[in-house]
Amino acid sequence: MSVTVTAFYKFVAISDPAALRDQLLDVARAEGIKGTILVAPEGINGTVAGPDGGIRRLLAHMRGDPRFADLVSKESYVDEPPFGRLKVRLKREIVTLRRPEADPTKQVGTYVKPQDWNALIADPDVLVLDTRNAYEVAIGTFKDAVDPETRTFGEFPDFVAANLDPEKHPRIAMFCTGGIRCEKASAYLLSQGFPEVYHLEGGILKYLETVPPEESLWQGECFVFDERVALEHGVTPGSHVMCRACGAPVAEGDEVRHRAGCRRTAAGASE
Repeated sequence: MSVTVTAFYKFVAISDPAALRDQLLDVARAEGIKGTILVAPEGINGTVAGPDGGIRRLLAHMRGDPRFADLVSKESYVDEPPFGRLKVRLKREIVTLRRPEADPTKQVGTYVKPQDWNALIADPDVLVLDTRNAYEVAIGTFKDAVDPETRTFGEFPDFVAANLDPEKHPRIAMFCTGGIRCEKASAYLLSQGFPEVYHLEGGILKYLETVPPEESLWQGECFVFDERVALEHGVTPGSHVMCRACGAPVAEGDEVRHRAGCRRTAAGASE
């Protein structure tokens, strides 16, 4: 039986995060859905999986709330459930940066459709920036993109301070897995005086779903935070497995060599 996976997020003021958490938990449980949903005063962020009807009823329930009426979700389909349990958690931020000036509800970069992304990043005057962490970049990224070599997204402001300048880098195009980190990263860059900031709408996953492989500038696979580990064009499972000790993606056949040097540094839990 096919399992439907949906990923969604929205930055919006939530005055009752605990009440919303309880509500979403009840609906997801009733529909046999597993995965993770984060709820914070700044919005929601989730990736969950379950029966197609249950997923659609969960999304309809959320969109029935005026705060999430325009919620955008991305669906994909797998043969086996990618999550073992359901977690609906309260957090301070749905994606942690700890910089209040990075507020996507006040300002955000210019969205670029996947079909327009190639032309933008081919412009030599545009700095292409991968906002993901080192273990994600290692298995796939866009050609000539800058790797910030961060261990966590919280290190992104330090990378900006040490390496970027609004006068030297007036045009920046950013991308991440599903788009959420770029919302905050673009808001942060704008707050620091960078004049033109762009980000890939829907993230890498939407690009891999939309752009034909023969036209793609993507190289490698895209790490995802579930049992699928990494995805290829068409949003189909790739060739990596997950190290159970450190959470990092490992190429199939390379598990033994990886374990010998594994530092048990967790890759993280969500986008």
